[in-house]
Amino acid sequence: MRLGLHALGIGTGARREIIDAVARQAETRGFRTLWCGEHVVMVDEPASPYPYTPDKKIAVPAAADWLDPTIALAFAAAATETIRLATGVLLLPEHNPVIMAKQAASLDRLCGGRLTLGVGVGWSREEFDALGVPFARRGARTDAYVEAVRALWRDEITTHRSEFVAFENIRVNPKPTAGRIPLVVGGNSDRALRRVVGWGDGWCGFNLDDVDAVADRIDTIDRICLVDGRARDELDLAVALRNPDPADRNRLAALGIDELVLVESPPEDADAVPGWLDELADRWEVEGAD
Repeated sequence: MRLGLHALGIGTGARREIIDAVARQAETRGFRTLWCGEHVVMVDEPASPYPYTPDKKIAVPAAADWLDPTIALAFAAAATETIRLATGVLLLPEHNPVIMAKQAASLDRLCGGRLTLGVGVGWSREEFDALGVPFARRGARTDAYVEAVRALWRDEITTHRSEFVAFENIRVNPKPTAGRIPLVVGGNSDRALRRVVGWGDGWCGFNLDDVDAVADRIDTIDRICLVDGRARDELDLAVALRNPDPADRNRLAALGIDELVLVESPPEDADAVPGWLDELADRWEVEGAD
């Protein structure tokens, strides 16, 4: 089972020298993927409940630096050659899908086809309000945007119409390196898992309590696959646990999890990053580590 690292874009991970150091050392030590999340807007006293912690509060301070994930990953791409790059996750309904198709394809071309686009529907009404995007029906908007983005990646001249987006006879270049970019769905709810099976290339489960919680979600994915007639082995499954332990790896692998994503904050000093990542890689016995 692969090990991924979610350490870029926020706080100390938003600094150029830290991005370079983390990306290079993570690649050297055999981590599979660098993940970077997104929030365009944070507020000091949110009324919207955060779905990934028991107290419904996000741990990231509202005043923290939070880079745009496509820009952060572009810098990580420039510092590396083989490690995969993934948004974990980008809030697709907050973006114009035509612009997002171009941005993602541009990044994918520049990194040599290493990009995975993790997308979610979002949870913060305050963020949607600030962006002028309706919070209601954001899930349906996400589904429609995915169809539009894939059409733009696939077709040389694209016409597409839906309730949420319409365009006719347009060219959007470049195309992704392999003609498409894997789209994985973030979220732990049943609705999110229906999207995973319905149109996703995989799942990005975030901040799950433990391996038993992962097993419950995998059971749900299996049931939906059975109903929809989809093979579960078509899906790339990545999860992050709230308090992961190296002893969890075998159980997660037995469940069919392809990647365990470690959510960590890098040190403030770039010179300390190699030692920090060496310790992390040694503790987790990352395959391919020196």
